[in-house]
Amino acid sequence: MISASDRVRLIFGLKLRQLRQDKGLQINELADLAGISPSYLNEIEKGKKYPKSEKIFALAKVLDTHYDNLVSVSLGKRLEPIEELLNSNILQELPLELFGLEAADLLRMLSEAPVKLGAFVSTVIEISRNHGLNVEQFYFSALRSFQELHDNYFEEIEDIAGTFIRAYLPENEVTFREEWLKEHLEKSYDYRIIEFDEMEKPELTGIRSVVLPGSPAIMLVNRHLGAKQRAFTFGREIGFRLMELSPRPYISSQTEAESFDQVLNNFKASYFAGAILVPRESLVMGLAGFFARASWRPEKFLDLMNTFDATPEIFMHRISNIMSRHFGVHEIFFLRFDKETHSQVFRLTKEMHTAKLPFIHSSANEHYCRRWVSLTILDELAQLQEDKKWDGSALCQAQIADFIDTSSSYLLISLAKDSPPREGYNSSVSLGFPLNERVKTLIRFLDDPRLVRKGVNQTCERCRLEACRERSFPPVIWRRQQRNKTLKELIPGLRETLIS
Repeated sequence: MISASDRVRLIFGLKLRQLRQDKGLQINELADLAGISPSYLNEIEKGKKYPKSEKIFALAKVLDTHYDNLVSVSLGKRLEPIEELLNSNILQELPLELFGLEAADLLRMLSEAPVKLGAFVSTVIEISRNHGLNVEQFYFSALRSFQELHDNYFEEIEDIAGTFIRAYLPENEVTFREEWLKEHLEKSYDYRIIEFDEMEKPELTGIRSVVLPGSPAIMLVNRHLGAKQRAFTFGREIGFRLMELSPRPYISSQTEAESFDQVLNNFKASYFAGAILVPRESLVMGLAGFFARASWRPEKFLDLMNTFDATPEIFMHRISNIMSRHFGVHEIFFLRFDKETHSQVFRLTKEMHTAKLPFIHSSANEHYCRRWVSLTILDELAQLQEDKKWDGSALCQAQIADFIDTSSSYLLISLAKDSPPREGYNSSVSLGFPLNERVKTLIRFLDDPRLVRKGVNQTCERCRLEACRERSFPPVIWRRQQRNKTLKELIPGLRETLIS
C-alpha cells in the first residue's frame, strides 16, 4: 500500500514536473539551472526521491515560485483529481500487492501521464458519485476481484482449518457443532457469550452478533439465529482469534467498513469458519458421488448439505471454493438474492464470478430476469409459507440456463430458505456451472429431462424477448440499442438518396 511518505514524494514530483513543463524546460535544462544532476531530478519527478531544503530553494528560484508553494501537498486545479485520489482512504489502505502490483507501478503511471490520468480519475469519480457509489462498495468490489483472481480458493486458510480440524474435531464426527464451538470460545479464549433479542436490545434489531473486546471478551448473539447460523458465528470468531486478524469488524450484518484490510480480514475469518464447518476432504468426496449420479436428485443434494452443520449459503460458498482446485471447473458464479415475502422486489445482495462472462450483476434500477430459478424458487417458498405448508427446511431446484444473446449455457443449482433474524425475508443462494466439456464429463445428470431448460437474460430492460410471459418491465434498453443500430445502418444509404 502507498504510505504517507510515498504520497508526499509523489505530490512533490508531480508538482515539480508540471511547473517545469509550464516553463517550457527540458529536464536537463532545469537540472543545469538548479545545480542538480538530471538523473537525480528524474527520480524526484517520479516520486522516488525527496530533495533537501537547499535543493528545493534552488528549484523554486528557477521555476519562479515560492518554497512554501513547492512543498505544500496541494496540486492545483489541473491535478486536483490525482490529489483527491492520493489523499483518499482507498489508495492508502488498498493492499496492491494482493493483486500482483507494487506501489511503484502506480507511482510510475501517475508520474508519466498525470494530466491524462487525472482526467480519467475525475471521470471515474464523477460516475461513482452519479451512481451513489461509496468507499465501502469499492472495498467489497475489490474483495470480489481478489476472490476471482484466486478462483475463490485459498490454500493457506485451508491448511489452517485442516490443522484445527485434526486437533479438535471429535472422533467419528464429520463437522463441528455449534455447542462445541461455543465452548471452545469460552474455554480457549475466555469469552462470555450472551444471547439477546430485539425486545431486550431494540438498538440491535437485525444484527446477528456483536463482540465487545476486553477481558473477558463479551459476545452478544441474536437469540433468533438458527443453530447453523450460530455455528458459523462462533467459527468465524475463532478464525479471528486463531489467525490474529486485525483490524476487524465487531458488528456482524454490517455493510460499512473502515478499511479494505477490515473487509479482507472478515473474509478470511468467514472462509475459515466455512472450512471447519464443511471440511474440504468430506465435501470433495460427497460432491464427486453426487455429480456421478445419472439423474438429478435434489433431495440428495440436500442430504449432502445436511451432513454438515452449515447454512445453505456457507455450503454453496464451500462448493465454489473447491471447484477449481479439486474438480478443474473454473468458470463458476455465485449469487444471493433477498426478497421480502409480500414483495415483488428481488435484491442481489452477494455475487462472485470466477470468469468474465455474461452474468447477472447488481443493478438497483433494473428488473432481474424472472426466468432464473434463483428468483422463481423464492416465489415458490413465499407461497408455501403463505399456505402454511413450509416445513422449515431449504428448498432445492435446478435448471439449465441458456443466455439468450450468447452461446453460454449453465447448470444453475439454487437453495432457498428464510433469513433470520430478519422477519419476513427469504434468501436464495445459487451456483452456476458452465456447460463446457469438463462439466459435461464431470456431471452425469445434465441430460435428465427433469432439469428444465430456459432461455434467460440479465434484466427485463435488456431482453429482446418481447412476448416473454415472465416479463416484469418493458425492454427499454434493448429497444434503445436497436434504434441506435438502425440509425447507424441508415446513415450511409440516406446520403446516397439525398445526392441522387
